[in-house]
Amino acid sequence: MSILLILISVGFNTLAQALLKLGSGQSLFNLYLLGGVFVYGISTIFYILVLGKFNLSTAYPVVIGLTMISTTMAGVYFLGERMAFSQWIGIGLMLSGISAIAFAKPS
Repeated sequence: MSILLILISVGFNTLAQALLKLGSGQSLFNLYLLGGVFVYGISTIFYILVLGKFNLSTAYPVVIGLTMISTTMAGVYFLGERMAFSQWIGIGLMLSGISAIAFAKPS
């Protein structure tokens, strides 16, 4: 259940970022921007629930790292953005870092 909270928080944050991107460059009050802000608020509620279950030193890097990766993937697959090979290497390095943090046993 705790992992599900992380994934929900990451998913809502990623959706919010994509909506904000779609709304950028338009009028200040458009449905994409308003939707992005609203979804970001929902993401924050789930993040608070995550903080209630995990140490901050684990929750923050895992949630933010996964959000960066999933937002990058959303940009590539849904918004048609392009990535260089070195950026894909960076994604791999981030995954290894997130794994090291998430699966480490506290001393």
